[in-house]
Amino acid sequence: MRQIVLDTETTGLEPQEGHRIIEIGCVELINRKLTGKRYHVYINPERNIDQGAVDVHGLDNAFLKDKPVFEQIVDDFMRFVENSELIIHNAPFDVGFINAELNRLDEAKLPVDKRNITKLCGVLDTLAMAKKKHPGQRNGLDALCKRYNVNNSHRELHGALLDAEILAEVYLAMTGGQAELLLEPDMGAGTARQSIATEGVAARKPRGKLTVIHCNQTEQAAHEARLAAIDKSSGGRCVWSQ
Repeated sequence: MRQIVLDTETTGLEPQEGHRIIEIGCVELINRKLTGKRYHVYINPERNIDQGAVDVHGLDNAFLKDKPVFEQIVDDFMRFVENSELIIHNAPFDVGFINAELNRLDEAKLPVDKRNITKLCGVLDTLAMAKKKHPGQRNGLDALCKRYNVNNSHRELHGALLDAEILAEVYLAMTGGQAELLLEPDMGAGTARQSIATEGVAARKPRGKLTVIHCNQTEQAAHEARLAAIDKSSGGRCVWSQ
């Protein structure tokens, strides 16, 4: 089963008012495991960005002026998401913007029957799922991170790729799974996995050096005593002692 966790950033809130997509971020799940394959692109919206939107994602017209327009990236995007189920938080928002972008294209670029993403991909709305599981509670992405112990401390601003990565972890936790990395047999560690390289504004903070805390002698003795008790009660089958 191939699923694509997707998020977008936009110039404003209403595609009906001419607002456009300025960033798309996607991560791939196969059989509920992260493959490491991503799609990420910034897009020149060819219009001004609302200040309220800039305050949310930090992307402005100066940064986007040399980026490709949607028509230039649509083929790569459609190839990446085709034959998948899209996992989106508040899906009507992102789907509405994607469909609006598809319907701006000339028919020579994209036939009319391919201008509704829901007819090409399945769509799962994690916000609707969360409201059903947790009625009457806050179900925004930050609230779900806190509820499911997903670390989002590196998220200072909204970013499509970062939010897609966080949503993938939330979705797996919310549906009873665990995020794992699936490495294909022919994929080396140095193999490039991004369809389009991430560039520009970074929403992540660099991780500092991890602190290593060693146990003291009393804690070590208590640990060994517990292992001995487990080994005795299990008839010598304590795996932590082997």
